[in-house]
Amino acid sequence: MRQNLAFICFFIFYAGVGLYGQSFDRLALTPPMGWNSWNKFGCNVSEKLIKDMADAMVSNGMRDAGYQYIVIDDCWQIKRDSAGNIVPDPQRFPTGMKVLADYIHSKGLKFGIYSCAGSMTCQHRPGSRGYQFQDARQYAAWGVDYLKYDWCFEEGQNAKAAYKTMSDALKATGRSIVFSICEWGENKPWEWGQGIGQLWRTTNDIRDGFDMSVNWGGLGVLQILDKQVGLEQYAGPGHWNDPDMLEVGNGGQTNTEYKSHFTLWCMLAAPLMAGNDLNNMSDSTRIILTNKEVIAIDQDTLGLQGFKFLTMGNIEVWVKALNDGDAAFCFLNRGNQTEDLNFDWKKHGIYHFSTDKNGFKLSKNIYQVKDLWNHKVIGTTSDNLKIRIKSHDVVLVRLNAVKNK
Repeated sequence: MRQNLAFICFFIFYAGVGLYGQSFDRLALTPPMGWNSWNKFGCNVSEKLIKDMADAMVSNGMRDAGYQYIVIDDCWQIKRDSAGNIVPDPQRFPTGMKVLADYIHSKGLKFGIYSCAGSMTCQHRPGSRGYQFQDARQYAAWGVDYLKYDWCFEEGQNAKAAYKTMSDALKATGRSIVFSICEWGENKPWEWGQGIGQLWRTTNDIRDGFDMSVNWGGLGVLQILDKQVGLEQYAGPGHWNDPDMLEVGNGGQTNTEYKSHFTLWCMLAAPLMAGNDLNNMSDSTRIILTNKEVIAIDQDTLGLQGFKFLTMGNIEVWVKALNDGDAAFCFLNRGNQTEDLNFDWKKHGIYHFSTDKNGFKLSKNIYQVKDLWNHKVIGTTSDNLKIRIKSHDVVLVRLNAVKNK
């Protein structure tokens, strides 16, 4: 009888693991969309702030546009108790994380949290090293839906092994928790991250500048964009390259540059994690963040990352294959002067977009060309695309086959 009972328990356990494994594989089939506290607020996080951001995400239309996650970054945790449990800062989070998670869930949103693979977080709070399974159980009990896992104070660990340990811990909870690998691309996580997490950072932190490099810890939008070239082969449903969170609305770039920043991230099939003050943003920022036609490029279910198709002087052409044979073309003016674009669709080939850029086939279709920022059809591929592009601006069009030659 005991042997039979043991066998039944063994079967139930592994059946459960198998069922959850299917659930894990079904997470983040399109790039995650949400908000993270770090870019705007840094360590100045609190229960009130997080509730305010959740309320704003509902009232400003972001939830309806597809944003789901409200993620608290570093500095929510203050210590471990005598049993080793992670303790939120009682001054900043007086009612605790479970109550906060319940509030966020009541808004039709999902709750995310932050930790680190090292002994300490980047802001010297308790990390998860040695406590991975204990922390994962705590997160699941609180109702966490998303974990961003950093790489400070890693103390010589093997990155793949460290992230797999926390991945295993999250899976063991039985709760569907999206796992964001944040080790800055140092150990090429695109080569090993699939099956461990749903997204992985590809570069150092973003900074709120369009074309800039800093000596430590950050890159501008164009510098990050350049580092995505060649990584498209590693992205797909449930496993995404992450060029870092959005800076849209934080004040360091022009509205034109923010529009381009957002567009390029959508072309990259990047996670769209807003990083601004949702409760105090301009109409122009809201319009950028909630443009459903542009978001649809990012969220396309085919799940292909866009790639750099060609360079025409200061203009780069990025292409993203979409479901149903559609395609997005993004024309980026990297220069400091307005450029006149005259793009000959016939010369450069109109392609049937299927699996990847190497599998594209020349198509005889004529495509309708729709400008997704001005929300209007501007022609077909029978004629050249002629348009002026301001410095650091983009033209984003969606191609839809309308008839055969």
